[in-house]
Amino acid sequence: MKSTSLSFGYHVDILSKFPSIRAGVILAQGLINDPSSESLKKRFLGEQQATLARIGDTPLRKIESLAAWRKAFGAFGVKPTKYRSAPEALLRRLTKKGDIPSINTLVDIGNIISIRYGLPAAVFDVQALQGGISVHFSDGTERFTPLFQKEVEHPVQGEVVFSDETDLVVARRWCWRQSDESAARAGTTDAVIIVEAQHEDSEADVRAALNDWLEMLNEYSGGEFNSAMLGPDNPSMTI
Repeated sequence: MKSTSLSFGYHVDILSKFPSIRAGVILAQGLINDPSSESLKKRFLGEQQATLARIGDTPLRKIESLAAWRKAFGAFGVKPTKYRSAPEALLRRLTKKGDIPSINTLVDIGNIISIRYGLPAAVFDVQALQGGISVHFSDGTERFTPLFQKEVEHPVQGEVVFSDETDLVVARRWCWRQSDESAARAGTTDAVIIVEAQHEDSEADVRAALNDWLEMLNEYSGGEFNSAMLGPDNPSMTI
């Protein structure tokens, strides 16, 4: 395994305001992020069909995991119907358009996890980062480049962001948007991979999602993995 240090953690202020947060985190090295194999594409399509059947006519706002993220967004000043959490946006697309396109191996695995559990599941490429990723309240000076864009913007003071030690932001409004630098692309080999939940008694869901991440990563991308469950009693991990 490479000597490059990888880390992920929650600032104490986040844990104080959101004590229900639970996360499954994987610090991954040696990944191969090819276009998805036919086997993975078939699995992704099957998950989409199963998800549509499971949700049926249930409004997304009534799904416990999504409702908890709406509540969390509101708690740091964000209107959750204007800025939807990543899993709600993904499920909204699926229920309205009927399908989610394949992107690449890592993104497709993450989307399988996200629609299966109704949770944000992200892959952060770390090659542009310095130091680990910290989840904290923004002071408004950090730098964020939206996906597929070049112009730098700044988060709103008080919103929850993920950033490195140089204040380069990889995710805004907690799980709303990911940065261009951190997106999983063909050259992604080392990454911080995460699934998070805010709803009550979510630890079992997060643990199951983490195990699913590891199973599919081993099958489809290869690599070496260190993983852990994080929360107020175990707020960070490093390798």
